[in-house]
Amino acid sequence: MKLLLDENVPRPMAEIVRILLKGHEVAHVHDLKGWAGTKDVELYAMAKAEGFHAVITNDTKQLSRPLEVAAIASSGLHRIEYRQNNKHGGLVGLGTAIATICAGLPHALTELADADGQRLISLNAIDPSRQSRMRITNPTTTPPKFWTGR
Repeated sequence: MKLLLDENVPRPMAEIVRILLKGHEVAHVHDLKGWAGTKDVELYAMAKAEGFHAVITNDTKQLSRPLEVAAIASSGLHRIEYRQNNKHGGLVGLGTAIATICAGLPHALTELADADGQRLISLNAIDPSRQSRMRITNPTTTPPKFWTGR
């Protein structure tokens, strides 16, 4: 499958997706000459003309804008959206985006391989909150089973 990452997807994501999905062709809008800055209304038609099968975006408002919805629908391309919580920037924001794509994209592509028409997919975000991402144990107060001095 030929996948296009929209320009609102962090550029490092393209290389990660290429590494993880070796059987697919992956391009980022910024890697295609003259495509950076293209409005979404034109982007879907261009992507279809270049043989892309799906566009990956984190523009969650795209489906609330009538002209963009019309462009997506008329392109026939699959649209894969992931949500990135704007309050988490930097490394946490990028890590969340990467984790969401890595965890959900293989499932999405399996669904698309069997699809009999256009699909709109929304990947569920990974929760980057501290309490969801790690557990801390103090071995002094709660030692593991074979901890020395237990």
